[in-house]
Order: sequence, then C-alpha cells, then structure tokens
Amino acid sequence: MKMKLTVGLFLFTLLSFAQQEKLQWLDSNLSNYEYPFPVHFITLNIQQQELKMEYMDVKPNNYNGKNILLLHGKNFNGAYWKTTIDALTQKGFRVIVPDQIGFGKSSKPDNFQYTFQQLAQNTKQILDSLGIQKTAVLGHSMGGMVAARFALMFPEVTEKLILENPIGLEDWKLKVPYQSVDWWYKGELNQSYDKIKKYQLDSYYDGKWKPEYDQWVNLLAGWTLNSDFKKLAWNSALMYDMIFTQPVVYEFQNIKAPTLLIIGTRDRTALGKPLVSEDVRKTMGLYENLGKETQKKIIGSKLVEIPNIGHMPHIESFDKFINPLLDFLEK
Repeated sequence: MKMKLTVGLFLFTLLSFAQQEKLQWLDSNLSNYEYPFPVHFITLNIQQQELKMEYMDVKPNNYNGKNILLLHGKNFNGAYWKTTIDALTQKGFRVIVPDQIGFGKSSKPDNFQYTFQQLAQNTKQILDSLGIQKTAVLGHSMGGMVAARFALMFPEVTEKLILENPIGLEDWKLKVPYQSVDWWYKGELNQSYDKIKKYQLDSYYDGKWKPEYDQWVNLLAGWTLNSDFKKLAWNSALMYDMIFTQPVVYEFQNIKAPTLLIIGTRDRTALGKPLVSEDVRKTMGLYENLGKETQKKIIGSKLVEIPNIGHMPHIESFDKFINPLLDFLEK
C-alpha cells in the first residue's frame, strides 16, 4: 500500500511539473483568455475612480421570461459556469454572469474598500443597465456571501436564492485570531502553481484530481507570471479581509426569498485553518452539519445534500447539482 501511494505521488508530481512548464502568462484583466460566451462591460464610478465590470449575458432563443445571476467564488471567475449556463439556457433561462471587481476580466484597482454591500450594489448596476427587474440569484463559495447580501439588500429583485457550498456559514472570527491585510498579502505573494493546485486538490476534490480541473489552477497561477502580480495579490488580500470580517451568518433569518441550499457534504472549506490548533481545526468547515444548521436559519429553505462531493458540486458532480437546481427554478 505504501509503495502504491509513493508511486501515485511521484506520478502526480511529474504531471504537475509538466503542467507548470506549459503554464500561460495571463494579462491581469485576462484579455488573452477567451470566455465561453461574449463579454460585456459596464463602467462603475465608485470610490472616486472609474472601474470596468465585466459580465456575460446569455439570452436563449427559447427565452422563458426568467433570469438568473451566477456569482463566482473567491478563487474563480465567471468562466467556470459554462456547463451551468449551457444547461440553464437550454431550459429557456437568461443567464447573467458577472466578474466582480478584482476578479477575472474586471478592473483590479490599486485601492478599494471591499464590502459585500459594494459588490452586491455593483451587481445590481449590471441588472439596471439591462433593464432586469427580477432574477434568481445563485452564488457559489464566496459568491454565496455576495448572493446572500444581494438578497438582503434587494429583496424586491431576488425571486429565488440558491447557495451552492457557500462560505460564511460560520463566523471564523470566533475561532481564528485576526490577521492584518498585510499578512494576507504576504501569503498571496508566495502563491505558485504547485501551492494553488495542492490547495484545490486537498480542499476541493479530496485528493481526486481530474485533468479538466487544471484550467482553474492555470487561471490563478498564470497571474503569478505577470509583472503586475503585486496588484493582483493586494486585491486578493483585501478580499480575504472582507470575507473574514463581514459575516452574513447572523442575518440568514432575514432572507425572504425562497431559498435552496446545494451542499456537497465532503466540503471542509474554512478560512484560517492553519492559524488554529488541530482540535479547533476539526470543528471548522463541517458542511454536513453547516448545511442543516443554515436550513434552520433561513425560513422555509430547502436543503439538497450531495454525499461524497466537496466544495465544487457544479464542477465535480454536475448532474447531481443541476437537476435539483432546475427543479427548484422551474416550480
């Protein structure tokens, strides 16, 4: 058994090295990376600066009059929703997929006060520019925190809310000592292809890697080759501070929209695990418990648990993700 593990680790290392060797340099606004659908931009005049926010707007020929926002997670951008967009548009839904400021093809400001309220308001400006008055809102990971804040700020717009393995189902401040933005920045500057892949392998996929996951590593690791990486790392550090200091967990009971929770129960994602003892670490990110606890807090919400799936149901187990989503949206 030990020999098999050693050989497996050796082969994984060789594949990782080969992938890293062909890593593509990426422009800080991903202008040399093609998204799966045409991209559009709105101009935001916020915080005494002009910023560009990118979004995809995919309207099918068989449009059923219903809209849905897809909000990405911290380590991603709108491109990873491709299969979800395809499935939703086939059913007649218009799908709007933004890149938040600091992510993907959107602006990376030198200075920015990141709040979930600001991100929700930016997203609302896209809808306003398109004349969309009502929509379902789906958020994954950090996008779940944005989606929850959006539903709280704009209940008249939010027809339905879907949270796919959202972070922020617990308040990490109660267990993890606070670290400054400078501390997060230092950690981000040390990112590399290998570190990013190891984190995703361990945290998202329980050690079970598939070649199609490489593209999501490359989108982050390609930025480390950019001479402007310090700006990207600084934005990322500011986002970590936002996530850590601005919990939404205490306001779940105020959400009025019909809500669906899609939870991969193998997920163990939690911010700050390296900063606590092993005993405390074991109590964090227990999604098989967090999903049930959150369902009780959001009045009338529905919970769909996906056993043996981690942080990325729409990537790791698409059918088990999309079927309950479509059932919920079509009722």
